Amino acid sequence: MRGLAIPEPTEDFTADPVELFFDLAFVFAFSQLVSHLVHHPTWAGAAEAWLLFAMLWMAWSTFTWSANAVSGNAREVRFIFLVATAATMPAAGGVTSAFEGGGAAFAISVSVIIATALALQLWAHETGSEQWVSVLRYAWPNVIAMALFIVGGFVSGEARIVLWLLGLGSILFGTIMAGSSDWIVRIGHFAERHGLIVIIALGEVLVAIGIALVDSLQEGGALPGSVVVGLVAAGSFAGLLWWAYFDRFNPALEHRGNGLTGRPRGRFVRDVYTYLHALVVSGVIISAAALEEIILHPGDPVPLAFRVMLAGGLLMFLLGTVLGIGRAFGVVIRERIVVSAVIVALVALGGSLNGVVLLLLVDGLLLAVLVAEHVRMERPTPAPAESSPGS
Repeated sequence: MRGLAIPEPTEDFTADPVELFFDLAFVFAFSQLVSHLVHHPTWAGAAEAWLLFAMLWMAWSTFTWSANAVSGNAREVRFIFLVATAATMPAAGGVTSAFEGGGAAFAISVSVIIATALALQLWAHETGSEQWVSVLRYAWPNVIAMALFIVGGFVSGEARIVLWLLGLGSILFGTIMAGSSDWIVRIGHFAERHGLIVIIALGEVLVAIGIALVDSLQEGGALPGSVVVGLVAAGSFAGLLWWAYFDRFNPALEHRGNGLTGRPRGRFVRDVYTYLHALVVSGVIISAAALEEIILHPGDPVPLAFRVMLAGGLLMFLLGTVLGIGRAFGVVIRERIVVSAVIVALVALGGSLNGVVLLLLVDGLLLAVLVAEHVRMERPTPAPAESSPGS
């Protein structure tokens, strides 16, 4: 029995407005992650933030797979998305208190999102069909994960962290198993949804800039020249990341996915979107935390912790794109690997540089590597030499 109409597997569609509304709750969640990093600039704080991000990411990703199967413009599906949006708010609001008294609310909220997404797919597919069996097989590791999340929310200290890590491991195991199952995969929808979540993450860079702008105005009533330059540098940083993702990377993945069918297509989407986009998005969030600190104190040397965040976030972003293209086409974007090494050296040796100078140098490196990459890709391929007569 099937409870929802499912478009033909070969039919692609764009994201429904209710999916974009659902993403707005993650705007709040990402801003809270940035706040956590700013107020806990330690290795432990970064590890906590990434654990929370991973839990949120798997919840968002599970819903994206569900929305890929059914059309979001059906009223029943829109209602489910609205319920999930409401359920996401406690998770977003509980990010900064998840390792204190808010662990239970955070874990229950994340679990409700996952459960709702799985229920949507089971409801949509015809009972006993290959896709229905695939969802059922994927569901049981998630049920274990949800139980571990919720129990972890009611304990404290290291026990909470261990249980949440085990829960994530159970979901990861489920995604690996899912690679041998049949799924409805609409590449255009996946590319659009993940492009939108990258834009939301980039929005956190702009939010970080705005926070610094407001603080500067409140303190002095005017913007110092160093802050103005810092704002331009931070805005340029966000624009360069946009270029690095949307100019070639995102369209290339969509093009490659369209050339695949069946289970290879499902595994491709799992690898480049569910897995590798976690690096891309979290890298932007970590960089946003560093930018907030830099713009708040543009004339001061950047503390080591925030230099590490700037370099680490950028490296995660670049690594995600390099691995994505490698998975899709079997080639290496060597320019991005080279600039990653240079940025690490710059951040390691740039302890005496003030924040604006450091950020301008990083912007310059990013611009140079993107131009070099563009020139190489646009260079005409030499035609094969014609053999001479009689040779």
